[in-house]
Amino acid sequence: MEILRDEYLPYMTSRSVKRPLFCELFGPLVGLEDEWRAQGASEDEIELTKFGFDYVKRHRVGVSSGGMFPSVESVVLEDTPEQTITRDRYGRKMKLIKKSATIPLPMEYPVTDWDSWLAIKPRYEYSDDRLPDGWAEAALGARSEGAVINVSIPGGFDEPRQLMGEEELCVSYYTQPDLIHDMLTTIGTTAVRVLEAVVSRVPVDILSVHEDLAGKSGSLVGPTQIDEFIRPYYRSVWDLLASRGAVLFQQDSDGNMNSVIDSFREAGVNCFFPMEPAAGMDMVKTREKYGSALSFMGGIDKFAVMRGPDAIRAELEYKLSAPMLTGGVIFGLDHRIPNGVTIENYRYYVRTAREMLGLDPNPAPSWGRQAF
Repeated sequence: MEILRDEYLPYMTSRSVKRPLFCELFGPLVGLEDEWRAQGASEDEIELTKFGFDYVKRHRVGVSSGGMFPSVESVVLEDTPEQTITRDRYGRKMKLIKKSATIPLPMEYPVTDWDSWLAIKPRYEYSDDRLPDGWAEAALGARSEGAVINVSIPGGFDEPRQLMGEEELCVSYYTQPDLIHDMLTTIGTTAVRVLEAVVSRVPVDILSVHEDLAGKSGSLVGPTQIDEFIRPYYRSVWDLLASRGAVLFQQDSDGNMNSVIDSFREAGVNCFFPMEPAAGMDMVKTREKYGSALSFMGGIDKFAVMRGPDAIRAELEYKLSAPMLTGGVIFGLDHRIPNGVTIENYRYYVRTAREMLGLDPNPAPSWGRQAF
């Protein structure tokens, strides 16, 4: 079911709850569609349209707010049945192993020191071309039709990581702190200038940032690094948008974020996803701690769906408990549907969740997954 702005924003801020929202955030892993076809799944089940998931009518404002601009032209350097080698938008040489991955991995990075950063720094500075013709008219038109208006910024960890690699970035917090400060100050200054132009013409509802800065053992950065490097960048953007009416600052990061939630809250973040149980994230306990101050998307253990009906029901009875039904939670799996989840188990998961949430057990087909 399509959810419009006037329902979505009050729900995500726990101000008004017409009904719970239920979605599929990311879809299947590579190869699962073939498994489901072999098990007799219909094409509308494979496309996820069969299950009637909620999705938000959303418009991402078509401006370049802080990232590399213009980006490097992407080219394919090698393509074989086993792998594809490309030159990506950052100028990096990338390798994709086709049988086991959907995301290519860097073989090299463009920034190692001040000189290499200064060589690409102009691509991170402001230019009027970051605001192409027609962006405001498109956003205002979408808003008039009920769309949530969304802008995004590069990650305070993720963008330097794309340029330097995780290891070099983490070392550079100590060996080249001025370099990291300059990178984030440059990105932030550009983002603020672009978004000042945006909010002068279009009301913005949501700020989004992609980080992916944690694994099962915890975050790759601690409160000290967040407070010193990332928080000033986040706050420069969020303070602007919040003062003009934005209500959600959502951060996408896998892994165990428990040790840094407080630091990111201080930086303005109030919506986290996908809340991975296998990495130690428990949205029920997090809700108990923070109440309606934080909202979430995802959070249901994808591996419980693999284990079968008893595990599915136990997981849903825990995650769909009464304190979680007061708004601010979009219920869904915590990441892509893993290989080994049978179509029968997935059908049971969807049917049982809908029953527990008081939703129509036989919904009309929908687009498929949450447009987060």
